[in-house]
Amino acid sequence: MIATLFYFVLFRSAVIEGALDKSPWVEGSASGGECICEAFLPNSTFPIGQLISLESTAVEINYNLEMEISKMEIYEVKLQVYIAKITNLTVQIKLMEDDPDSYNELQIEEVKIKIKQVEALIVELQASIQTTSTVLISIREQISVMIAVLTQLEITYDKNFVLVTRREYLILQQKLEECERRHNEIFNPNIGICNHGGIRRISKPIISQLNADLSASYKYGGWGKDSKPLPGSENMYWYSGYSDTLVSRITQYSDYYKLIMRQAFRTHELYVYNRYDWRGTGNNYVVRENTLYYQYRSPFAMGRFNMTSATPTYKVIPKASAQFSYHYSAYQNLDFAADESGLWVTYATVESKGKLVLGKINEELFEVEEVWQTSIYKPSVGNTFMVCGVLYATRSVDSKTEEIFYTFDTRTKQESYVSIPFEKFNDFYVYLDYNPTDQKLYMFNNGYYVTYHVWFNYEGSKDKLLIGE
Repeated sequence: MIATLFYFVLFRSAVIEGALDKSPWVEGSASGGECICEAFLPNSTFPIGQLISLESTAVEINYNLEMEISKMEIYEVKLQVYIAKITNLTVQIKLMEDDPDSYNELQIEEVKIKIKQVEALIVELQASIQTTSTVLISIREQISVMIAVLTQLEITYDKNFVLVTRREYLILQQKLEECERRHNEIFNPNIGICNHGGIRRISKPIISQLNADLSASYKYGGWGKDSKPLPGSENMYWYSGYSDTLVSRITQYSDYYKLIMRQAFRTHELYVYNRYDWRGTGNNYVVRENTLYYQYRSPFAMGRFNMTSATPTYKVIPKASAQFSYHYSAYQNLDFAADESGLWVTYATVESKGKLVLGKINEELFEVEEVWQTSIYKPSVGNTFMVCGVLYATRSVDSKTEEIFYTFDTRTKQESYVSIPFEKFNDFYVYLDYNPTDQKLYMFNNGYYVTYHVWFNYEGSKDKLLIGE
C-alpha cells in the first residue's frame, strides 16, 4: 500500500503571523517563547487509486493467463482423440466401400451421424484455438496499456513507489510470453531450429495403442518416424518388437493411420534360418534415410541395415564394451540417436570404468569421428537421447516418474545436472528417442506406443519484454 504521510505538529498558544519559509519543514521559536514545528504537503499527491486499479487488473490477467496455459495441454490431448476418431471412421467407411451390399440404410445413417459429430468436434476445436489467440492478443494489449501507465508514474513520481508493482508486471509479461510460446510450439513448432536454451519441460504421455503384434509380452522394442526421411517418405512410421532383447525384424508403415491399423507395406526379416543372420540386440536403434542403425549381435558392433537395398553392414567401435547396459534392460550397450545435427551413438568402455561415452558418427564413412567423455555411470541411467547437439540422460524417480537429470553440450563441452520430471505411463520402458522432424519423444513403454511433446527454453524471448528490469 502506497500512501502519502502528512505529519503536522504545532505547539503554540497564539496564532503566529508573518511570512513562512518555503522549505517543507520549518522549525524555530517565535516571540513569547512559543515552539513551532510545521510541515507542508507537496502540491500533488501520489495517485494510490490508480495503482489499486492496476493491481486489480493484474489479478484478473494472471487468472486468465493460468486458464490459457492449462488449455494448451487440453488442446494437445483433444487433437489425439480426434485423430483416433477420424482413423476409426476412415476404417469404417473403407469397409463399406469395399462391400456396400453388407450394410443397410440404418448403418449408413449411423456413420453419417458420426461424421457430423467429428465435424462438430473439429469446428469446436478450431473455435477454441481462435478464441485462445484472441484472448492472448487482448491480454498483451492490456499489459501494454498498464506498462504505459506505470512508466508515466515513474516519470512523475519517485521510482521506488512503483518498483514492486513493476516487478509484478514483469512476471505477468513473462507468463504471457510463455503462454504464447507454448501455443505456437503446439500448432506451429520451429522444426529444425536450434535457437533455444534446451528442454524446458515434457508433456504428459500420449498413448497411441498396444504394439502392432497386439502382444503384451512384446515388452522389448521401439517405434517412431524416420529422422531424416527420403522424399515421399515423410509420413512413414516403423516398428520393431519382440518378447526379448533380440532385434529380428523391422516393419514399415506408410503413415500413422496404417501403423494404428497394423497395415504394413514392408517387413524386413533380419534372420532367415540357414541363410543369413543379421540380427541385433538391445532395442536402441533409429531409422535415418530409410536405414536402420542398431547394435549388431555378432560380432558386437554398430550395425547398419539399408532398407531400400536390404543390405547390412557393421563396424566395430574401438574400446566399446558389452559389459555396461542401461538401468531398465540388458544388452543396451550401444544406443543410437539422431537429432538436428546428425547421427550419434553412446556406449561405455572398460577404460572409462562404465562412464558414458558419446560419439558422433560420420554417416558416409559409417565410423565414429569424434568422442566426448561424460561423468555419469551408464548402468545408473534409464536412457539417453540427443537434441541439437546436446545429450540428455534420464533416470527413474519412482514407478510413475522419470527425470531428465543430466545434460552434456557437445558445442561447449559443458555438463549440467538438471531436474526435468515427466510421467512414465508404466514403470518399465526400453526405448526413448527424440525425432527432429516433429520435435517429439518416442517411447516404447511395456509394449505400448507412447509419445511426448517437448517444450524448449527460448532465451531470446527475454529480449521481447515490453519493460525492462
